[in-house]
Amino acid sequence: MEKLKNIQQLKEVLKNFPRNIKFCFAYGSAAFKQLNNQSNNVVDLIFVVRNVNQWHTENLKLNPTHYAQPLRFFGQRAITNVQEKWGAKVYYNTLIKMAEGYTIKYGIISEVSLIEDLIDWHDIYLAGRLHKPVKILIEPNEYSKLPTALVQNLHSAVHAALILLPQHFTEIEFYKIIAGLSYNGDFRMIFGENQEKVNNIVLSQLAYFRQLYSPILQHFDNYVDIPKFETMAVTCHQDISPATRIHHFNQLPRVPQVKLVRAWRRGPISVDTEDCLRAIAYDPDCGEILNHCLKEIVWRSSVTQSLKGIVTAGFIKSIRYSATKVKKMIQTNPQIISPPKLEPSQSKIESNLKNVKTEVLSKETDKRIE
Repeated sequence: MEKLKNIQQLKEVLKNFPRNIKFCFAYGSAAFKQLNNQSNNVVDLIFVVRNVNQWHTENLKLNPTHYAQPLRFFGQRAITNVQEKWGAKVYYNTLIKMAEGYTIKYGIISEVSLIEDLIDWHDIYLAGRLHKPVKILIEPNEYSKLPTALVQNLHSAVHAALILLPQHFTEIEFYKIIAGLSYNGDFRMIFGENQEKVNNIVLSQLAYFRQLYSPILQHFDNYVDIPKFETMAVTCHQDISPATRIHHFNQLPRVPQVKLVRAWRRGPISVDTEDCLRAIAYDPDCGEILNHCLKEIVWRSSVTQSLKGIVTAGFIKSIRYSATKVKKMIQTNPQIISPPKLEPSQSKIESNLKNVKTEVLSKETDKRIE
């Protein structure tokens, strides 16, 4: 926490906001040091609340100037509608100067919406941020579903990473894949973001990644071997048999599974979800198929959330400039609007389905999967 001057001071900032915050965390370069980043960054905060409309009502009374015009004058219902119906269901107030000396950017999301993203990866927006180390300022209530959803999100990240990785890889490559899940497909990486962002995050926070994922990886001993050495270049090994791939695909969140099935069901063949995932697991390019589906999710949420940011920023110049940039980007790169489609050939589908039905898995592997 080298870049975060004083955690207790930051907690003092929270006293300026409504008290019914169920979960709060700080993230980004102001919370954790990143390589090649020496600037005094804005502190990024996320407030998870039970009732979004009520929270905005109270916050408008306490901090009306945090909200940009004209939404401030339209009131909490308009703000809530913008938050819930646009983008990744997060509402940001940016560049807020606090009396404690911090400049903060804070996002508000409902507890239900965050749990949905953590479990289903509907947007991989805050779920993606929570794949990486964060500084928790307010712990979730023990009776909330959040703690379970947070852990499940980390398990899902490991399953996805192992599908995307080859049989042999390094520990640093493993964490780069995890850290990049929410950046791969993000249109903001095309312009405005450091192309070495993922590399900088992982290299400077390796100890935090190890701490975060150490208890999770204990459940993957049968599938991957990540030696516990100080060196980042140590070679890790994983089981890439179809049986293990099937296990990883079955443990993915719901939305990526749905997209995988849709990507695979090109043509007249109709198979159920389980058979489809099994067939994909036999495809040597299954990692590329998953990568494409995850990119689609991240692309949609990053574009819609950024467009919402233009509205909530409230500055006409910002709207015009940002709209021009987006328009120019789409005109010059029309292929960006929709990532290239994956269309497995009819013969490839039939071949893989045949392999699924005919190959007999060993008893040892069946026992391990169970």
